[in-house]
Amino acid sequence: MIEILSPAELLRARDTGALVAEILHTLRDRAVPGTNLLEIDRWAKAMIEKAGARSCYVDYAPSFGRGPFGHYICTSVNDAVLHGLPHDYVLADGDLLTLDIAVLLRGIAADSAVSFVVGRSRPAESVALIDATQRALAAGIAAAGPTARIGDLSHAIGRVLSAAGYPINTEFGGHGIGSTMHQDPHVSNTGRPGRGFALRPGLLLALEPWVMVDTDELVTDADGWTLRSATGCRTAHSEHTIAITDDGAQILTLPR
Repeated sequence: MIEILSPAELLRARDTGALVAEILHTLRDRAVPGTNLLEIDRWAKAMIEKAGARSCYVDYAPSFGRGPFGHYICTSVNDAVLHGLPHDYVLADGDLLTLDIAVLLRGIAADSAVSFVVGRSRPAESVALIDATQRALAAGIAAAGPTARIGDLSHAIGRVLSAAGYPINTEFGGHGIGSTMHQDPHVSNTGRPGRGFALRPGLLLALEPWVMVDTDELVTDADGWTLRSATGCRTAHSEHTIAITDDGAQILTLPR
């Protein structure tokens, strides 16, 4: 299903995006050495419920997971990159943490993720990974607009990631979003320009470049959800929800 939102729905989407950004940035500030991942999940739950919103994750049960997910946020540490199931783990200085959250407010969803190094350490490899995903995300957003096709966004993202020297996995990528979290079209993190679905004003997309240092192969934890690099290398993931407009794209998941 591909949804094109009305002007009234787009206004609601902006509210959802702002809420997701607020929650994500608050949790990032709270995630310090000594913080337990289960604490982060509890904080996410409290903020979502206080806003009168609903988590897109708690009841999420796709074919690739051992559902339902049962938590309010994905917390992926170091070699974990996607769908990190919160568990009893205490963050240490230098951990590379990815927080990924999706929320439904007044019938419209928004999805965003941020990777960062916990504490004062700044390992060069981790910083480079995070920077590459952020630059790739910016390139994908810059390529978006009413005259673009999905392949243009995928190509822009993939060009940055490949130039940085990282292998690219195409199993998981960006996606359409609207009244539900995951919709068509799929947005691969690499692709050919000029191909795929033609973007239209009112379309929402969640773009999410993610990479692993030295592999494009994933392995799944025993929890049935957490996806890790097959080699144990570090990983990073950046994501924004954007709205296609008449003259480009607007990032919805930025703090107000």
